[in-house]
Amino acid sequence: MPLSRRTMIASAGALLGSTFLPAASARPPNRAPSVPPDSIPSLADAVSLSDIEWLARQKLPHATYEYIAGGAADEITVRWNRESFDNIRIRPRVLVDVEKIDTKLKLPGQELSFPLLLAPTAFHRLVHPEGEVETARGAGRAETPFIVSSLSTRRFEDIARETTQPLWFQLFDIRQQRREFITSVVHEVKAARCKALVVTVDAPVTGARNRSERARFHLPEDFETPYYPDRVKRRQVGGLPVSGSSTWDDVRWLQSITDLPIFLKGILTREDAGLAAKAGVHGIIVSNHGGRELDTVPATISVLPEIVQATGDRLIILMDGGVRRGTDILKALALGAKAVLIGRPYLYGLGSGGAGGVARVVAILRKEFEMAMALSGRRNLSEIDRSVLF
Repeated sequence: MPLSRRTMIASAGALLGSTFLPAASARPPNRAPSVPPDSIPSLADAVSLSDIEWLARQKLPHATYEYIAGGAADEITVRWNRESFDNIRIRPRVLVDVEKIDTKLKLPGQELSFPLLLAPTAFHRLVHPEGEVETARGAGRAETPFIVSSLSTRRFEDIARETTQPLWFQLFDIRQQRREFITSVVHEVKAARCKALVVTVDAPVTGARNRSERARFHLPEDFETPYYPDRVKRRQVGGLPVSGSSTWDDVRWLQSITDLPIFLKGILTREDAGLAAKAGVHGIIVSNHGGRELDTVPATISVLPEIVQATGDRLIILMDGGVRRGTDILKALALGAKAVLIGRPYLYGLGSGGAGGVARVVAILRKEFEMAMALSGRRNLSEIDRSVLF
């Protein structure tokens, strides 16, 4: 029977609607595939980072999960972080002797067994009663450096006792009015074997955390953050000052009070990367804060090449944002990063299995990365360059 013009228009509208609006039952991107829940009964059965996220989602309070998983506003940058990795194609070489794969990497004052660090993330006691102490135990098992956040719920010296791996420490607010306090913190963490400092520079305030707000997320009343006590006096999620209006003068001041290597986290442009090199910091972390601050900034992997080109070998360049597979690490190193950081994935590991969950996340990524190196014909990190990619 021929279709009327009205019927055709209605049918087209329905088709477009089904194309752009996901079904209510569909899983969000980058989560575990649609499988029966009992097909991943425990951490030991998890074979990917999305499996571990699925397990954590079952265990964590809804508001806590939404706080960790959520990004800023419409979460467009969160999506781009993954899509940009997915759109990069690997160019494998064959008939290469890949019997032995070497993943070791040297950074200032330390050697990493694998080019991965645990990024600074806040409030670990939200997902495990031992908080950052338990994370450090997992980092120790995984032989992976852990960057402790200023919004840690445990003191640095307590965390340091639980791991033989290098610990770094992250700072948010280094403005003049906090200099006496920051000086004491820097001395404290150095005395406890801190290997480097990371200054987060992309969060003068928090972004529009709509997802957290919808979930009515708030910190427990008894929460304590020893290195940022003022931060938790207010329980709202959005609009809080985090680093405040820190400037390049504050970075120079920090350099004057310590000989620890300093990395600036949150660089997304060649201009700021050039200023970082001029300031004489050891390195930068190309980061968009996991898409949690300013929505619609680009994916980190997409801006990495121009930053590497602008800075040459003047800086050690690390990156984070959307790393979920060993192939992602291969791609980041091919585009010039020395190593990558992960944040949400190891929190899901912590929430689903404590230290064992953290170690499991790293083990999965390490195995995948070694497989990606072998399958692309690369035997060590020095052989990973732009020729790995189409």
